[in-house]
Amino acid sequence: MSQQGIIADTTKNAALAVLLGVSAAHLLNDAMQSVVPAVFPFFQQKMQLSYTEIGWVAFTLNITASILQPAIGYYTDRRPLPLLLPLGMFFTLLGMVGLALSPSFWSLLISAALIGIGSSVLHPESSRVAHLAMSQRKGLAQSVFQVGGNTGQAFAPLMAAFIIIPQGQLGFLWFILLAGLGIALQWGISRWYSRQTRPAEAAHSSNNIKRPIQFSKRFIVYVLGILILMLFSKFVYLASMTGYYSFYYMDKYHLPLKNAQICIFALQFAGMVGTFLGGPLADRFGRQKMIWFSILGTSPFSLLLPYAGPVGSIILCAVIGAILMSGFSVIIVYAQELLPGHIGTVAGLFFGLSFGMGGLGSVVMGRLMDTHGVNLMIQVCAFLPLLGLFALLLPRDSVIMGTPEKNIITPE
Repeated sequence: MSQQGIIADTTKNAALAVLLGVSAAHLLNDAMQSVVPAVFPFFQQKMQLSYTEIGWVAFTLNITASILQPAIGYYTDRRPLPLLLPLGMFFTLLGMVGLALSPSFWSLLISAALIGIGSSVLHPESSRVAHLAMSQRKGLAQSVFQVGGNTGQAFAPLMAAFIIIPQGQLGFLWFILLAGLGIALQWGISRWYSRQTRPAEAAHSSNNIKRPIQFSKRFIVYVLGILILMLFSKFVYLASMTGYYSFYYMDKYHLPLKNAQICIFALQFAGMVGTFLGGPLADRFGRQKMIWFSILGTSPFSLLLPYAGPVGSIILCAVIGAILMSGFSVIIVYAQELLPGHIGTVAGLFFGLSFGMGGLGSVVMGRLMDTHGVNLMIQVCAFLPLLGLFALLLPRDSVIMGTPEKNIITPE
């Protein structure tokens, strides 16, 4: 093999290792972030919190990330900051310590805010690293990155059931180990990222050849509006499920929290599988079709969920997770194609909106539970995936990518 071939293989292997690394960091971050709503019943009983107060904890966790992520993405599109990667994980570590030692509702809010700050740094920068590592296969890269987060979300209910519930609030101290591992991992990735953003490296990177935006502002606003509506449907539903479905399950079936967490685990674990398959399926059948299917395709199962038994609920949660989670990475890549050269801004905006909408949804649904009960809240949420009908109004992939229709099957 020639020297050039060896160098190319080495570069490819390094890029793959970096992609897997940011996916692993995403796993650690989202596992720690998702364990917070997983233990809401624990905090409610320990601190005598109302559902509305629980909603405010979820809101603080999500809105912190929602506000900061677009700003960080916009800034780092112009001036990459590799050291933000380990710094973000450090804020998450502080949040975990805060949760372990929080004596009151207000200290819970501060701890949730610290975790939200850590998440706000990780998502736009790590999404850009994934894009850099596999710039020729953006759909696959975003799916691999997102699978890490979904895997972490899937294991969070099990961590709550087998770490926090047996050991109590101080069980959060075990998550310091995960945060420390994440800091070390992100430090290594930041060194690779720093080399890629040096002027000499960037000059030879095809990723930095920016395709000019070719659409009118009105068209961009129209498309982004539909995509944001899809995010609203997806993340308000998910926030309601991960934050409150445990209460519904325990109340309806008179089963303990550990049993209820199995449903949330099924939702999140199946979501991990759906996320991994979403990118390749979108490459095969088209991103617009995949976005439509991922939201509207959830609705038959979400409408059945309030009427299922305890075992049927687990099966339906798994089906809902697999379908609903399959579209998020596709939405991000679709928007990045719409706005080329704004990778971090788009990632920050969409991750930020996802957290913000989830946080607002948690407050509204928590208030609905306080006033009308958990049964009505679950029934209202069941209709949210019907908003996927609006995805039919999205332009076809060939319009967004500026390619002939025949190339949609293999766009990368």
